[in-house]
Amino acid sequence: MLVLTRKSNESIMIGNDIEITVLAIEGEQIKLGINAPKNVEIHRKEIYLSIQQENNEATKTETSILENLYEHFKKKS
Repeated sequence: MLVLTRKSNESIMIGNDIEITVLAIEGEQIKLGINAPKNVEIHRKEIYLSIQQENNEATKTETSILENLYEHFKKKS
């Protein structure tokens, strides 16, 4: 992990297209501004993990449905 120290209104660059700026520091919280291309998804980590979990559950459900259909038609053959 790269650890950087930045002050308010200072930025870091990720590649050529993503800029993260420290907008404010309030107690133990900081406010970040992120400039990135529209095709780059940006989420808080807890939201990202929730999306991943929902996607995994949906995939399992779809797989289960397909397996059930396969078994159903296999029995009819």
